[in-house]
Amino acid sequence: MNRILVVVYSCTGTSRKLAQLLCSQQGWPMGEITDIRPRAGVLGNWRCLLDSFFRRHPRIRYEGPRTADFDTVVLVSPIWAERLAGPMRSFVGQRCTQLPEVAVVSVMGGRGAPNAAAEIARILGRAPVLDTAFTMREVDSGSLAARLQAFGNAVRGAGDMQDAVRPMALSPQAA
Repeated sequence: MNRILVVVYSCTGTSRKLAQLLCSQQGWPMGEITDIRPRAGVLGNWRCLLDSFFRRHPRIRYEGPRTADFDTVVLVSPIWAERLAGPMRSFVGQRCTQLPEVAVVSVMGGRGAPNAAAEIARILGRAPVLDTAFTMREVDSGSLAARLQAFGNAVRGAGDMQDAVRPMALSPQAA
């Protein structure tokens, strides 16, 4: 059976709300990334933009299960200025050797999810097994539930497929 952990970073609570729903739908545990230095007010918003623009790695704290104890880790993060949120960048960079397969869920105002998945792939040196994106509006309205459930089922299925052995007739070398 595929052991799956959800790790979330959420500045405003929107990504956390999505991660909590995913965990409740699938029965998965959750870990959370927090900023060492709070991002409140106008200056906090500027730091978000600067972290994204310069691809900075802000100092973070992680509270949750060890990622190495799982087969798959689902990373849930907001998009800032069409890029991966700085604290999630820090988390992936610090733990790249301890992360098993990853799936990515981006929460955005409108654009940038492909950039975040590509950046995670660059940091890890391998592509996520799955990635998807939701808008803040979908999270706030709750209209994401069915699509999020389908994503969770796909993540669970992707892990099960990694353990499957392909019959020789389907192997490219058999031809």
